[in-house]
Amino acid sequence: MAQLFVSDLHLDAGAPEATQQFLGFLRREARDADALYILGDLFESWIGDDDPEPGRERICAGLRELTRAVPCFVLSGNRDFLLGAGFAARSGARLLPDPVVADLDGTAVLLSHGDTLCTGDHGYQALRSIVRSPRWQARFLALGLEARALLADQARAGSRAHTARVVPQIMDVAPEAVLAALRATGTRWLIHGHTHRPGVHELELDGARAVRIVLGAWYEQGSVLVWDRGRYELRTLPR
Repeated sequence: MAQLFVSDLHLDAGAPEATQQFLGFLRREARDADALYILGDLFESWIGDDDPEPGRERICAGLRELTRAVPCFVLSGNRDFLLGAGFAARSGARLLPDPVVADLDGTAVLLSHGDTLCTGDHGYQALRSIVRSPRWQARFLALGLEARALLADQARAGSRAHTARVVPQIMDVAPEAVLAALRATGTRWLIHGHTHRPGVHELELDGARAVRIVLGAWYEQGSVLVWDRGRYELRTLPR
């Protein structure tokens, strides 16, 4: 059976079609897999494991049903970096560090959300270093849910404004960062999301072939990478 990879679903109450498609995906395609990997931004926002919002609970319940039979591994993304032990308990999924090397049918593959590879976007990288610090997260999680939700809305608005004014190439991964990550981990395969630019890219790393696979977002349709005994296919899932 195959191992499946998705990312950048950005699920929230404002995108009911995407939520329905993902829940259907969990009941059908994912049920027949060896494992499901979610490489970040499962949610449009995640303001803490104590958030009882019904839409997020539906998604956690869908994952919990899946993980009774199929293991699910999750990396946090730039929108849901506060996923923690509470989410893991609610969903049955296992949280992985970013990046992480996975053994896929004997092939070492580097998995990442991908935002750390966008090194040309200095403003984003500076912000990331702040919000990923334990001190900032502890202060944020100490706020009430209403205050956290308001700040999350403001952060999304700021992100949209930043995206609109930054040159698109700066927001893509930096080739030198990709090669450095592969070299540092001794891998020649990389799977990531974040950029919303699905595709398969052939690289040369120290005279040998390397491959970077980019997962697509789920705004208008689904996107899944199917890895089956060394063969892979990046598929679109019509909505």
